[in-house]
Amino acid sequence: MKFTDKYFFKDMSVMFGRSMRHIFRSMDTIVTVSITPIAIMLLFVYVFGGAIETGTENYIDYLLPGIMLMTIGSGIAYVAYRLFLDKQRGIFERFHSIPISRSTVLWGHVLTSIISNGISVAVIILVALLMGFRSSAGFIEWVAVFGILGVFTLALTWIAVIAGLAAKTPDGAGAFSYPIIFLPFISSAFVPTDTMPTVVSAFAENQPVTPIVEAIRNLLANQPVGNEIWTALTWCIAIIVVAYIVAMRIYKNL
Repeated sequence: MKFTDKYFFKDMSVMFGRSMRHIFRSMDTIVTVSITPIAIMLLFVYVFGGAIETGTENYIDYLLPGIMLMTIGSGIAYVAYRLFLDKQRGIFERFHSIPISRSTVLWGHVLTSIISNGISVAVIILVALLMGFRSSAGFIEWVAVFGILGVFTLALTWIAVIAGLAAKTPDGAGAFSYPIIFLPFISSAFVPTDTMPTVVSAFAENQPVTPIVEAIRNLLANQPVGNEIWTALTWCIAIIVVAYIVAMRIYKNL
């Protein structure tokens, strides 16, 4: 079905409400998603932070953008898992037997991912504030930060949809997120890329996490973002388009 369907948004709101109820009934999911990034943030700030030279006065200010991306990477695994359960329980067949826009079943999970990951990121920011994080960003800069995080979440969520629909086991549904969580380690999230060996630095500077991290870091520091923000958005939009097309093709064949 297309966005022009008469009842698309009404059907999508129903599916979104269904998926959000699952989140509210298991709030431990958000806690679980936040635990590992918080632990990594504590480790790097209080153990490694004093030995890492980033050119910033406060290492937590440098580190936070990467931690936020790791949090989102952790959270999307649950999207794939919940979609896998719906497929295994025959929920899709039940929905397909009633007159609703078929794609709204997926969009309900996708919108829920954006909201739940947004809550998890908010938790991370609160913890970072307790650890000394400070930002000179104004309202517009913060809106831009959350806009980038939202687009990034949307891109990863559609990848999660592919994993959830294609997986054969619950473990397989969530396993795809491990490389995504690891990707910030080979970027500018923790240390400047010019401190890395040549081959590693080349990879770090030409993968999607680095421009996204740099754009968010500059916005939070109220500094000019340059081309990083456009590179970040280009990566995210490209991933969304490709992942959406693949996900819908898999879904139509179920």
